[in-house]
Amino acid sequence: MDRRLKMRDKVPNVLDRRSKETNKPWEISCPKLYFSVNSENFVEVYVNVNGILLPIRKGEMVLKTIQEVAKEFNVSTRTIRYYEELGLLCPHRSSTNQRIFSKKELAKLKLIFRGKRYGFSLEEIKEMVLLFDFDRSGIQQLERTVEYGEQKIQEIDSKIAELTQMKRELQQMHGMFSEKLATLKGEMQDE
Repeated sequence: MDRRLKMRDKVPNVLDRRSKETNKPWEISCPKLYFSVNSENFVEVYVNVNGILLPIRKGEMVLKTIQEVAKEFNVSTRTIRYYEELGLLCPHRSSTNQRIFSKKELAKLKLIFRGKRYGFSLEEIKEMVLLFDFDRSGIQQLERTVEYGEQKIQEIDSKIAELTQMKRELQQMHGMFSEKLATLKGEMQDE
C-alpha cells in the first residue's frame, strides 16, 4: 500500500500542474498539415510541430476526415468536436482548415471510448491520454492508468457487494410475499 502511494506521488497530475502554472484551462496547440508536390509528382505531407516541419512517413499517413471518423466509430461529428473542445483530441488541420485525423488521433479516440466503457470520467481519460504526450516512455501514463484501474476495480467490487445484498433482500421479500399470496388464495378458496 505504501509503495502505491509513493508511486502515485511520483506521477504528476498534468492537468492540475498546468492549470496552476498558467491559470488557464488545459490547452494543446494542434499541428497543421502541409502538402507539397515533389519533382516526381508525389505528394509529400509535413506536419508543423513547434515551428518545425517534419515529414510524415508513408505508413503513418492514415488520414481521415471527421465524417469518415464519425462513421467508423458510429458516433456523431458533434461528439468528436466535443472531445476536441475538451482537449482529448487534436486533429491536424488542412490548408482549408478541415479536420484531418491521423492514426495517432484514431488511437486516442479508441482509448477514449474504451475508457468510457470502463466507467472512467472524461477528465481521467484526458489525463491518461495526455500523459503519453509528455512522457514518450509511457511509464507515467501506465502508472496513472494502473492507479485509476485499481480505483475502478474497488468501485465495481463495492457495487457488486451492494447489488448482492439488494438481491438477497429482494429474494427474502419475494418469498414472504409469495407465501402470503398463497395463504390468501387458499383462504379465499376455503370460503
